[in-house]
Amino acid sequence: MATKLTLANLIKLPQTVAQPFYRRADLSPGILHIGVGNFHRAHMAVYLDRLFNLGRDHDWAIVGAGVKSFDALRRDSMADQDWLTTVVELDPEGFSARVTGSMMDFCPVEQQATLERLADPAIRIVSMTITEGGYYVNAEGGFDAAHPEIKADAANPDDPKTVFGLLLAGLQRRRDAGTPPFTILSCDNLPENGHVARQTVLGLAGLISQDLYDWVAENVAFPNSMVDCITPGTSDRERQMVAEKFDIEDAQPVACEPFRQWVMEDNFPLGRPALEEVGVEFVEDVAPYETMKLRILNAGHAAIAYPGALLGHHFVHDAMADEDVAGFLTTLMRREVIPVLPRIPGVDFDAYLRMCVKRFANPEIGDTIPRLCQDGSNRQPKFVLPTIREAIAAGKGTAGLALEVALWCRYCATVEALDDPNSETLRAAANAAGDDPAAFLAQKAIFGDLAQNPTFAAAFAQNVRALWATDVRSVLKAYLQAQ
Repeated sequence: MATKLTLANLIKLPQTVAQPFYRRADLSPGILHIGVGNFHRAHMAVYLDRLFNLGRDHDWAIVGAGVKSFDALRRDSMADQDWLTTVVELDPEGFSARVTGSMMDFCPVEQQATLERLADPAIRIVSMTITEGGYYVNAEGGFDAAHPEIKADAANPDDPKTVFGLLLAGLQRRRDAGTPPFTILSCDNLPENGHVARQTVLGLAGLISQDLYDWVAENVAFPNSMVDCITPGTSDRERQMVAEKFDIEDAQPVACEPFRQWVMEDNFPLGRPALEEVGVEFVEDVAPYETMKLRILNAGHAAIAYPGALLGHHFVHDAMADEDVAGFLTTLMRREVIPVLPRIPGVDFDAYLRMCVKRFANPEIGDTIPRLCQDGSNRQPKFVLPTIREAIAAGKGTAGLALEVALWCRYCATVEALDDPNSETLRAAANAAGDDPAAFLAQKAIFGDLAQNPTFAAAFAQNVRALWATDVRSVLKAYLQAQ
């Protein structure tokens, strides 16, 4: 029988499992994190665990929070193990495990409990991983004031239901009490995620009152950050692996790659943990690093996801073993993406691409093509379409980028269960594209004005017709052989 993960049982774990050197009693809260998913527990929680193990900054422990039903389910299962998490790094040369204890509590997934924590002066940073699609951004990149959830919170600011309504209600409580505002730190894969978070918070604040808008604009910090660590979802496969390899019974283990990166702006008026001591990079301008990651790694995931799915691959490493899929990824990046990236002194984009290829090909991660295909209507506008716009503005080619969008279109028309919040609209538009490719680009909420660009529209239409008339592999090979 594996040992159940609890504070009392830490002493019983195998010596090969790293665990906290600090006592839970020595921790006090400093960060409220909204969205305690796998990525957060493989990333921020690990950095803080490492810092606490150095004997540093024990007043920056994490308190979890959430607003969704799945947050409540995760809270219930983690409560039984004293908020501990087993994090397994899936290195092909040998797995390693650590138990992290940097989260000391988890709010009940209930409005008033979360607001009380937000108002607590001990909480100086509120961080969040709420997915790329959780920021109420419209197709033009602005604040979506017409979204029904935003309109509801604007009409009832004392009874908020969204994350941003809760943040503003918490900030209002702190203002009324004379408590300085917390810093809001986005840890989502968004270009300039701090600016996006600020746009949404201020957009909702402006709908509530001009006075609240002005106070937030003047007093609340929103540092940008770039985060990276490939972290698949947890299934019985991971739970069984943790039990068999490390003798730990963990209901919510996390398996991730051995690579992680975090680049941040140093803008924390109420202070921050000394994360630079455990590998976090603090820079003046995060934007170029974010852009590199979003347009090579995240867009690279999209570039292998849709052809991989259409060719019948389930695991990402199997798709990377397919020379046509891997070739499409590297050729697209070198031919069309890297040439329009803003330069970063001392950073070799091709070396970064080679590292991403190695990470994608890691067979131990067990990352799946269906996961990469999720939520395309939110991911494409953030990871792929900005490069298309910049390539058009620079007068450069977009044939491969148009093919990537066409592959997404073909996938939407083909897959039986489309995992996307806009699945019905996407499927209808994709099915219509077989006869009229412009029907897919006509989704203004996704593509904005891209459909009006004749060069891109023509390249997209050519690829759609080819994908409907022939097979995916032939279309990929034609792109790879083109000069």
